[in-house]
Amino acid sequence: MMTNPERNLRRTVLPNGLIVLTERMEHLRSVAMGVWIKSGSRCEPAETNGISHFVEHMLFKGTRSRTAQHIAREMDSIGGNLDAFTGKETICFNVKSLSDHVPIALDVLSDLVLNPIFASTDIERERGVILEEIKIDEDNPDVLVHELFTQSFWKDHPLGWPILGTTETVARLDQKNLFDYHGDRFHGGNMVFSAAGNLDHDHFAEEVAAKFSSLASGATLHELAAPEASARIVLRNKRSLEQVQICLGVPAPPITDDNRYATLILNTVLGGGMSSRLFQTIREERGMAYSIYSDLSPYRDTGTLCVYAGTSAGKAIEVVDLILSEFAQLKQEPLAAEELKRAKDQVKGNILLGLESSNARMANLARQEMYFHNFMTVDEVIARIDEVTAAEVQSMAQKLFDPNRIAVTLLGRLERVKLKRERLVC
Repeated sequence: MMTNPERNLRRTVLPNGLIVLTERMEHLRSVAMGVWIKSGSRCEPAETNGISHFVEHMLFKGTRSRTAQHIAREMDSIGGNLDAFTGKETICFNVKSLSDHVPIALDVLSDLVLNPIFASTDIERERGVILEEIKIDEDNPDVLVHELFTQSFWKDHPLGWPILGTTETVARLDQKNLFDYHGDRFHGGNMVFSAAGNLDHDHFAEEVAAKFSSLASGATLHELAAPEASARIVLRNKRSLEQVQICLGVPAPPITDDNRYATLILNTVLGGGMSSRLFQTIREERGMAYSIYSDLSPYRDTGTLCVYAGTSAGKAIEVVDLILSEFAQLKQEPLAAEELKRAKDQVKGNILLGLESSNARMANLARQEMYFHNFMTVDEVIARIDEVTAAEVQSMAQKLFDPNRIAVTLLGRLERVKLKRERLVC
């Protein structure tokens, strides 16, 4: 079935429900392909938090016909790149290879996704690896403050739980948990196979169909209802840190929201680069932080807009005040035409540059399928960005920057740092 001729996009649904998407990029000599599972850490029960990520690791440890070493050697022998990641709402296994080597790359990718063995000795070894990975995040202050912020912001909801799980939950996961999870999630209705590069759709879809014919069908799994954000102030003392890490955020629209382009422009103006207001005010004019930025984390049914800064304990509260004054200004005054144009050009540049690689196009295809169920051309996206007005950005700021919904997490030496709700005015 043709999807979007302008971008050479094609879409085929196999009998078991698996969706196969391709984008033909004839000027390349490579193909990037990815198997996307439509569930991540937010679909996990509390007692098995971290299992999506554990399964992602374990799939590289061997199949019924290949050892872990066999998988690694086979990919290296074709100069291929095999990788995976786990998010809050997806798990992705992806491979990039020269177009001549697609049959081998596809064979390895399908084998590890469909035929894991979850050997007990491998589970124990990988448990140790993941426990070390958790320690790395605990030792990394800017990762830790985001994790603490997220846990407190989406309190008591799986969206707030760590993707890696905790030392307690990872210690408990066993072979039965892994097989059950794989059986429940890895089926046709819950997966998308996307590819971009120098390929022919019909031929590729046939190859994928042959590899995945044994895959059971099934429906997309629906997760828990959208979480309620909680606007809490969390002060976590950690004396070993030289800096105070600041995360300050508000609820933001979900990924498919009609106002997403206005929100994107708002975030860009606020803290999305070196010309952004936060960077110019706090770093360039005042020299109070090395790292300061804002970013959007949109999900299926909700999202956050979060500002991050690292500064000294003596300046932490002043930095919070300065962030809030930028919120206030965005609410009170519409953007000047020149600043609006600059932000639009930055967003358009980021999108266009981001679609130059086959990996990015493969991921973009899968995300458009999973979240939007249709495919926008680059020109359509750019037209939507161009339509955003200063009034829409200001109205979005007024909606998002509500003092009663602002959550703050501070991490560091906080003996003399005090922050009360009354201070969070904007």
